[in-house]
Amino acid sequence: MCEGHLNNDIALRGSPPLPPVPFFQTTPQKIPELNPEVQAEAGNSPLRVWQVGALCKAIAVRLESQFNPVRVTGEISGFVRAASGHCYFHLKDSSGQIRCAAFKRVASAIDFIPRDGDQVEVQGRLGVYEQRGELQLVVEAIRRAGQGVLFERFLRIKARLQAQGLFDGQRKRPLPHLVRGIGVVTSLGAAALHDVLSALQRRVPHIPVTIVPASVQGEAAPQALCAALQKIYRWQDPLHGPIDVILLVRGGGSMEDLWAFNDETLAQVIAQSPVPLISGVGHETDFTIADFVADLRAPTPTAAAEMAAELTALWRGATDDAAQRLHAVSLRMVDRQSQHLDTLQARIARPSAGVHAMRQRLRDCEHRAAFAVHGGVSQQAGRLLRAAQDLERAVAKTTTAHATRLDAAALHLELLDPSLVLARGYAWLTDADGRGVGSARGAERGQILHAQLHDGKLAVQTLSVEAK
Repeated sequence: MCEGHLNNDIALRGSPPLPPVPFFQTTPQKIPELNPEVQAEAGNSPLRVWQVGALCKAIAVRLESQFNPVRVTGEISGFVRAASGHCYFHLKDSSGQIRCAAFKRVASAIDFIPRDGDQVEVQGRLGVYEQRGELQLVVEAIRRAGQGVLFERFLRIKARLQAQGLFDGQRKRPLPHLVRGIGVVTSLGAAALHDVLSALQRRVPHIPVTIVPASVQGEAAPQALCAALQKIYRWQDPLHGPIDVILLVRGGGSMEDLWAFNDETLAQVIAQSPVPLISGVGHETDFTIADFVADLRAPTPTAAAEMAAELTALWRGATDDAAQRLHAVSLRMVDRQSQHLDTLQARIARPSAGVHAMRQRLRDCEHRAAFAVHGGVSQQAGRLLRAAQDLERAVAKTTTAHATRLDAAALHLELLDPSLVLARGYAWLTDADGRGVGSARGAERGQILHAQLHDGKLAVQTLSVEAK
């Protein structure tokens, strides 16, 4: 049902307005004489015994002569469109009903979609469907006569709730970026539930789904739907986490089938939802009060599930991409630090080579001292000995210094290892585009950041920003 069906144009496109038709014709046609098989006396009048088919034909002739053509107004009930294109329904009011048939030629020219509850005016010819002995109105033209009882009630309810502000766009909430849980309110036996669960399993299989069953059709349905929604509002499940989105769904049907979703009390309960609520009731052309009150309206139950999962699926993909980029950056950093360590090691000479050269110089000095034959040999020997001792101390000091520098360089390189830094409780922060966040000035309140720890990844949200 949609507001586009408010036109009252005549159903037969291009046909002239329906002419006034007298309810009775003053000159009835003559009924053909039927030969009775048995004649009985009832006072002075003979009583005929009819064949069933002959009686039906006689009634049809009488109807044709006294009533046709006829124009009737009433409410459509039990509308059916057969595979042949013919349409069958009942036209009723508070005191009676009549069976109607609109054959394909007429049905194809109807410029609106007839539904149960529509108030219409039809013109046609009364007759008897002889195979069943039923009175039947063969429709020749049909047009709306007002909007029908249900649709008029729908418009009144809509106007009241709109005046209360329940349809205002300011109160509509967007869907969360990251959905931790999804609640579904519908009938367990509805095909809509299967469609919703299939779509969620395909898009976000990691998100838990909580189903609260309720009747979605009939007099008890509004109360059942209200109870189910209030239950899911209070839902607490520490194992699966909170519910961030609620889906209120059912498949298509007639206006009478969907009437539970036009209930005023249900509309008030929907407006009290603590989280965004998506209404996916009926098909694309079906509109209910629940659609106007909900935060979002989906054309079908499947579309409602896809809307609830869309942002989360996108964020999940973005997180995976960011994790891959962070892993690649970490590997490149480790490679660069390893290469730098190799460069430092190449720059440091081997201490053993220096010691060997100094020992060689010491031996040369000893040889020169041994062959000295002039005066001052003892003095020179003493000086040589002291020089040798000084040389050994210098060699030891140099060796120790080189070893200390090498150990310090190795320790410095080890401290630069990103994984060790992360293991001490630090985290590598990046924004949604993978750029590093090294300052509080680079973050915004409410921004989603990604933290790389030494043993995994986290998605975090800034609650406040305090920059020095």
